[in-house]
Amino acid sequence: MQTPMNNNNSRRKFLGNVALAGLASLWPVEKAMARARGTHTTADDTYRFITPPYLQRMTPRSVSIMWITSRNCYSWVEYGTNGQLDQHTHHETAGLIDANDHVHRIDLVNLQPNTTYQYRVCSKEITDFHPYKLQYGATITSETYTFKTFDDKAQSVSWLMLNDIHDRPASFAPLLALNNNAPQDFVFLNGDMFDFQTDEQQIIDHLLTPLTQTFASQQPFFYTRGNHETRGKFARQHAGYFACPGDRYYFSFTQGPVHFVVLDTGEDKLDDHVEYSGLVAFDNYRIEQARWLEQEINTPAFRKAKYRVVLMHIPPFNSGDAHGTLHCRELFNPLFNKGKVDLMICGHTHKYGVWPPTDEHHYPIIIGGGPKEGNRTLIRVNANGHSLDLSMLRDDGVEVGTYNIQRS
Repeated sequence: MQTPMNNNNSRRKFLGNVALAGLASLWPVEKAMARARGTHTTADDTYRFITPPYLQRMTPRSVSIMWITSRNCYSWVEYGTNGQLDQHTHHETAGLIDANDHVHRIDLVNLQPNTTYQYRVCSKEITDFHPYKLQYGATITSETYTFKTFDDKAQSVSWLMLNDIHDRPASFAPLLALNNNAPQDFVFLNGDMFDFQTDEQQIIDHLLTPLTQTFASQQPFFYTRGNHETRGKFARQHAGYFACPGDRYYFSFTQGPVHFVVLDTGEDKLDDHVEYSGLVAFDNYRIEQARWLEQEINTPAFRKAKYRVVLMHIPPFNSGDAHGTLHCRELFNPLFNKGKVDLMICGHTHKYGVWPPTDEHHYPIIIGGGPKEGNRTLIRVNANGHSLDLSMLRDDGVEVGTYNIQRS
């Protein structure tokens, strides 16, 4: 299990030891129904934590904490400041305290901005659950970890981006180590972390384990799907393991001088493609997002932001002529131009590059690399009131792309 940070360490120093690493809102009904219920199945029947806790959708006043246990249980979080774990919370849905599940999410709310908290997660096994009689088993408690809430008065923001890992969990540690201990606020996963969705164990082994081994118990990551997360028999359960803002894969948030717009570009093939057996409707889904985006670009948060940054998996240009690309171009590009987007960062093509603004797209498009060694990339961005600076590093440490935006 991960060793917790010293309480004096800054939230923004979260990758200092990465090179040493081994590699209260309502949940939507559809998500709860979609996730596979029941005990996690492994060869080892010991009641234990399958993953350490991992942080999701951090804000200045809240954070979601998720983890997985080997058996169904009732779970809670103990947390506080100044080394005290004097607060306790669980999750409630429509009057019922969440229990009898093995995937857990607890939302900490009414937190103080720019404040360091300590926390640990606790899970009490439920060995028998009858209508009028419940029997508990053992309680397990995690190590104590530290996180720091976002600063709602921050004048700067820094983040790292990964894309197109494609079921290569050993890629995370060396790519994150390229950051060379520079301070960062969060990591963004820009899709195609997997080839396709097989089962829960794949999510644990190929994503949650390498992320919690490096940073995710004490620093948040944000995540949107690529087209490969939409494939496979477990694709409909995928959302139950993550907590995106608004509990959906497209969302917006502001941190420091940047307003982020995140879109879920869906599949790159036609909905009626034989591979999908008539079970996808991504055209309607993208139209839904376009309606949302049209409203989003008129919000005060978007209009007043120093920088407006779009994060999405499939680029609307410079990525061939597949249906998904062309549909994103048709629906989203006019709105991006109208809203005066400053920067777009994508993946998908497995060919890293920087494309400056053109008469068609009035914003630069940055595309990260692919999964194979020699083509993997880490994108890091730092923004303050004067400039936004992007640097893209190949896995050998060579800088293969830059972009700068100046503000007076």
